[in-house]
Amino acid sequence: DHAPLALVVAEKLVCPLAPVRMTVTPERPAELRVAVPESVTVLPVDVQFSDVAATLQETEASRAWAQRPLQARRHPQPYRFSPSDPARPATPQPAVRLGLAQVAGIGVPTLTRIVQARQSGGPFASVDELARRARLDQADLRALAAADALHSLAGHRRQQVWEAAARHRAPALLRDAPIEEAPLALDAPPEGEDILFDYAALGLTLRRHPLALLRERLSAMGFATAAQLQQRRHGEWTSTCGIVTVRQQPGTASGVVFVTLEDETGTVNVIVWPHLKEKQREELVHSRLMAVHGDWQRQGEVRHLVAHRLVNLTHLLGRLGTRSRDFH
Repeated sequence: DHAPLALVVAEKLVCPLAPVRMTVTPERPAELRVAVPESVTVLPVDVQFSDVAATLQETEASRAWAQRPLQARRHPQPYRFSPSDPARPATPQPAVRLGLAQVAGIGVPTLTRIVQARQSGGPFASVDELARRARLDQADLRALAAADALHSLAGHRRQQVWEAAARHRAPALLRDAPIEEAPLALDAPPEGEDILFDYAALGLTLRRHPLALLRERLSAMGFATAAQLQQRRHGEWTSTCGIVTVRQQPGTASGVVFVTLEDETGTVNVIVWPHLKEKQREELVHSRLMAVHGDWQRQGEVRHLVAHRLVNLTHLLGRLGTRSRDFH
């Protein structure tokens, strides 16, 4: 029996027409950290393993757990933990495999052909065989390569893009003929390039958070991480920087705007009073990477940064595309 936690996670990702956007912790993104607990492994999109929608995939630990006698799966008695107790013994979780529907630029009928071809004829031996059996054109292969979904067939992303670009629609008489040519070995892309393509093609990354790549530079500019802010004293002047994930102005908030910033260590809630909103509307509305200088406020577990000055640092993200959820 699969543990319900991984099943709930998979159900969040199964709608092929509404792929979710996720982001990373030091090892995986923050919005993904909220949607997917650390106990659940998330596996990337891959034509050899992914269905159209997200699915559960056995891990060695979950497979071994499922094969144990039912009595052996029970936690030690007497049972001393509530279901929400963090000390409760963990049940091994199956992994969540992202679905092909996460890939931008390919329709569900085409994705369905990939899955059906794999199910009926077994694993694909090469990109060329995938294209022939699933009837994919060059545009389909380029989209899959951009999403790193050909990794099991072609290696790193640059290699995938090369193989996709080399694929041309053959005449009808030669459509099922395999192509034999010596492979060209390309250098693997740097991590930043992979993250950039992940966001462009998938809307998420399972690699490091983008700000992890900028951390040395941001630290030199005096910006604390979300984790470091948790150690600051009430009323202490501080500065932080993060990707804007939410801008919210509730109707009952008398013009106050609440902003959520995300970095590789977590999130920071920012309060923007009406006078600053009017003074720095451009930075507030258009920043994708925002720096905030202000007073750190903490009352028990309630913690936020009251903004005194906003700075738009979006240029540091380069071509990385991010989107916030804005409510007005």
